[in-house]
Order: sequence, then C-alpha cells, then structure tokens
Amino acid sequence: MTQENKNTSNLRFLNPPALTKPPGYTQVVEMTGPGRTIWIAGTIGTNRDGKLGEDFRAQAVQTFENLKAALESVGASFEQVVKVTNYLVDFGHLPVFYEVRDRYVNTSAPPASTAVQVSGLPRGALLEIEVVAVLPLK
Repeated sequence: MTQENKNTSNLRFLNPPALTKPPGYTQVVEMTGPGRTIWIAGTIGTNRDGKLGEDFRAQAVQTFENLKAALESVGASFEQVVKVTNYLVDFGHLPVFYEVRDRYVNTSAPPASTAVQVSGLPRGALLEIEVVAVLPLK
C-alpha cells in the first residue's frame, strides 16, 4: 500500500504487504529526487523559560509544540516529517502519547517511527522526541 504525501511529491509512505500494517506509523518512507533533509535534535517538554511540564500529557503537548516551532523555523510542518524516534521513561504513557501525537502528525501518511523505553532523560523529562523531515529544494 502506498500513501503519497500531498505536500511533498518526492516522498512515498509505504507499508509493504509482506509486513504487518502498524497503527500510527509507516514501515518505509522513501525520498526521491532533490530535497533538503532536516534533523531535529531530541526535544523535551520545556517551555521557552526552560520549565518542564508538570505531568506526561503537559510534557507531550509542549514537546510537540517545540517540534512544530523547530520545523516552522525551516519552513516545514509535520507533513514533511519522515522519521520520528520517541524515548519514553514509561511505556504506560503510550495511550496518552499516541493521543497527543496524532493531533500533530499526518495520520493518513504517518512517519516511520521507533519508540524506546529508557531509564531516564535529561532534566527529569518523561519523554524526548527527535525527528527527520524532508523538504523540496528552495
């Protein structure tokens, strides 16, 4: 099954029939032709003043808002995100994580995604997310 990203014609999102179709992410994302690749470092749920959200939901929302701002700084949006790596200190938070994530990512052509449970994150954060986006050449 192929899902074309409507905003970036050089991207294809595929879930090959030989693999189980995953919920909420795509198994293979292909980029063809010229483009710009953007790597955004691991981002946590701190506000502009460096204050960390009080609970997992608040941190998740702030983390995605921070990623949104980082993407916008290069003229991108979550539509161009092709890979997400999610670090959580407790997989018990996955239902809330998925709920928040799905308000930001393109759920009709979701990025490839990896989730890792870790023993700790900087500043006591409950999650950290890094993304890769691909945009056409300017």
